[in-house]
Amino acid sequence: MQNLETVLDVQHFTDDLFWFRTTKAGEWKRPFTPGEFTMIGMGDDDISRAYSIANSPDDDYLEFLSIKVQDGPLTSRLQHIQVGQEIEVGTRPVGTLLLRNLNMYNLDHELPRLWLISTGTGLAPFLSIARHPDAYEYYSQVIVTHTCRTNAELVFRDELESSGATVYQTVTRQEPNPGVFTGRITDNINTGKLFSDLNCDPFDPTRDRIMICGGPSFNNELRDMLEALGWEHGTMKSPGHFVQERAFVETL
Repeated sequence: MQNLETVLDVQHFTDDLFWFRTTKAGEWKRPFTPGEFTMIGMGDDDISRAYSIANSPDDDYLEFLSIKVQDGPLTSRLQHIQVGQEIEVGTRPVGTLLLRNLNMYNLDHELPRLWLISTGTGLAPFLSIARHPDAYEYYSQVIVTHTCRTNAELVFRDELESSGATVYQTVTRQEPNPGVFTGRITDNINTGKLFSDLNCDPFDPTRDRIMICGGPSFNNELRDMLEALGWEHGTMKSPGHFVQERAFVETL
């Protein structure tokens, strides 16, 4: 059965990026797990797309980040939603970006780290994870990296830091604002710039676990990089050193 939720708030950050909040009504059969996604549509047709839930499961509402694709089957309309409007929000969240899909058994360091590496709206599931206390019970440090084209697309830093996360932001098409760095995150990992910028040790499979969320090409590049180093890709059936979300498409 179709589940409709009411739009509570909308904020447009740029011409290409917006955020919205909806109700979380009684059709939800169980609390979602941080990192999961659900399906969103306009409610008057069969078009829906996967969206990561950006808020904590403890909240009595739902939050989402979205790009704007002017000729996109969904976002050409979704970008124009208004407060009070109803949209379709699926009530069966799923996904692979879950803490339990990371292997904790061979972490051999007194200060384990969780890296949440994102581009664009791939930040959304990591907002949920970094806002919830579970990650901080397992890891001594939670590091969120967010890479976008422009400074205006780097959102929610204050919320992440107030939750306890370390935030590393980079831009690829502008001079960075104060506190922001430059460069593609994969380049910064390969050259060691990420670690020098943060004044921290490089990735170590006995210390670090990694979650990845961005466009398919970014996901594949980082996956290939880690697998070449011998890191194991975690799944629902077999936890590993890193996990990524494969459910998303680049055109919405």
